[in-house]
Amino acid sequence: MSLILALETATPVCSVALARDGEVLSLSESAIPNGHAGMITLLIEKLFSESSLHYTDLDAIAVSMGPGSYTGLRIGVATAKGLCYALDKPLIAIPTLEAMTAGMKHYPSPSPSPVASHSLAREGCDGQLPTANCRLLFCPMIDARRMEVFCAVFDSDLKEIRSTDAVIVDEHSFEELLDQHPVLFAGNGSGKCKEKLSGNPNALFLDHFQPSAKFLIELAEQKFRENRFENLAYFEPFYLKDFIAGKPKVKGLK
Repeated sequence: MSLILALETATPVCSVALARDGEVLSLSESAIPNGHAGMITLLIEKLFSESSLHYTDLDAIAVSMGPGSYTGLRIGVATAKGLCYALDKPLIAIPTLEAMTAGMKHYPSPSPSPVASHSLAREGCDGQLPTANCRLLFCPMIDARRMEVFCAVFDSDLKEIRSTDAVIVDEHSFEELLDQHPVLFAGNGSGKCKEKLSGNPNALFLDHFQPSAKFLIELAEQKFRENRFENLAYFEPFYLKDFIAGKPKVKGLK
């Protein structure tokens, strides 16, 4: 038996979930801009009040580890580590893009598309694609400002086909994969890619997909069963890029 609290703060959505043995019991989310710091503890309190459970019932805390928003990741990881220290519970870290892919697999197929009759979790070909071996690939994307995105590419078994990287999107992005496979793009960075790649019949898009704490659960449960926990003293989010502070917009300062 396992009771896991999952926290997702890597993007503009602040999301928390409670799950027992891999099944989501309760979910609470907020999309208030820049509201993670003020909302996350309120959302967690809401989960426990709705479920009649207590913090001491937890077996572990899982957190989305990045890449993503620098501030959002700091808030999520600091909250998760604070709970782990206070409750003496283990910390589970889940790569944000892998968790997004776990969620993308269970969304209905985008339509129209060359694979509209297939479940997104199913590999296969309907005869309209350029190769006979055309398994569907997944490319979660997180906005990294301007034309840059944080992204990776996975297959339906969550095997990493293309490692996590910061990519500047242009007409030739993912060309080698799109020549061989249909690729499903999703996340708040995929709109940039859609502008450049929508003419390719193998480029598919989930326009309204949002990361969620519920997508961490399957991966967190697996790590819990395998005792794959983080060192609380040394664990840090995966930022991918160094934080660059913006110039203060205060009159008289240069």
